[in-house]
Amino acid sequence: MSAPAPDTGSGPISLETALEALRAHVEPGRAEGMEGYHKVPRTYLGVPNPALNDLAKNWRQSMQINDRVALAQSLWDTNIFEARLAAAKLLTQARITPDEGVWTLITSWLPGFDSWAIADHAMMAGQKRLMADLSRIDEVETWTQSHSHWTRRAAMVITLPLTKQNHPKPHENTARERVLGWAATYVRDPEWFIQKSVAWWLRDLSKHDPDRVRAFMSEHAPQMKRFARKEAEKYL
Repeated sequence: MSAPAPDTGSGPISLETALEALRAHVEPGRAEGMEGYHKVPRTYLGVPNPALNDLAKNWRQSMQINDRVALAQSLWDTNIFEARLAAAKLLTQARITPDEGVWTLITSWLPGFDSWAIADHAMMAGQKRLMADLSRIDEVETWTQSHSHWTRRAAMVITLPLTKQNHPKPHENTARERVLGWAATYVRDPEWFIQKSVAWWLRDLSKHDPDRVRAFMSEHAPQMKRFARKEAEKYL
């Protein structure tokens, strides 16, 4: 298989232009509902997700990777809800060469996680980079010791692609077992978001390796919250 071609594009987009594009898709009254739903104090513009997807796709196609990284950082730094989502979407792409700057930026966002929606979008971008270089799981493992439950949760979300294979390669299976080891320590954590992240991981894995999930549950289910047990066993 030939190596992926270097990422190319037409030119940078300024932060002001990007924010103007976001504001052009505001739906009246939507921002108030979003603020009430997410319950985290920050600016909400009221831009629907399909519009964010379209904007991010156009920006990805028109910009070189270094310019995308710069714009993503600027968007994130505004602390505007939709700008942070757009920053993550701007970097969500399977094949990026080189991608070290992208990985560094995504992981630098961890201390700012305070919302599941923002964290999940950032980790979806991170999933692509982790699977492109699974040695990065060493860094992810350090997140499991964080004082922040958002960072601990991120370790489970970014590794979700490891649940998707019916026939994982040896190194993927090794990584999968490593994450299950983290999950075995997480089941004692009473934090709802941590319990939910373990349940989510096990539920997805059960679609591809139900016996492994049954084995995990036979050992660790008593330590899990009832809702998490139910979610983990949903497809068993």
